[in-house]
Amino acid sequence: MRQRNELQTSDLETQSPNTGPTYTEWRHQVRNGLKPLQKALVPLFRETQLFRVYSSTLVPGLLQTEGYASAVLKVVADFRELPYDDSAEAARARVERSQVVHEPGRQFVLLIEESVLYHQIGDTDTMAAQLSYLLTVGDLPSVSLGIIPAATPERAQWPRETFHMYDDKLASIELVSASVNVNQPSEIALYLKTFEQLSSMALYGAEARALTLKALEALR
Repeated sequence: MRQRNELQTSDLETQSPNTGPTYTEWRHQVRNGLKPLQKALVPLFRETQLFRVYSSTLVPGLLQTEGYASAVLKVVADFRELPYDDSAEAARARVERSQVVHEPGRQFVLLIEESVLYHQIGDTDTMAAQLSYLLTVGDLPSVSLGIIPAATPERAQWPRETFHMYDDKLASIELVSASVNVNQPSEIALYLKTFEQLSSMALYGAEARALTLKALEALR
């Protein structure tokens, strides 16, 4: 009870006209194209030391190859019926933004469901290149890549919506129609708990590598 009261008090302390959950429709975020949206996140990436990402659908943007990112963003451009398709330029901007994984002093903890390895995005060569890159980037000392096996028994958490956490200050959740940013301590605590439970089911290191190699072999 004491911890709950402390979180509620902390919520009140952080609330102001400029804080609290924000719901922003994608149609507003992409009205000037997809490339500006990629660049808009650069300042947040620069100030974040610990990145936590969970995805049940796609390879996280931080680990995407340019070919995979281009295929993803092409689907977005078509779905949103954008008047100008800048998905190729946006993909390059995403990959450039993701170079942060090579910068010292940062940590990246990323979780994906095993099914992500089999959701074919782009053609076979594009998907193979992406899976191969996961094998490489997963060996970086700053990157912890966990894969939750599809056959995990008695899951502590079922597959959730994709969410990103920036340090312990912000959680960003991706919906079909919008992105939602939350910064209240009680909500952040829930996402941290969810992330910890998901991570407890994941395989890492050689075991995660074996799952990736299995998916890569299935493409051939």
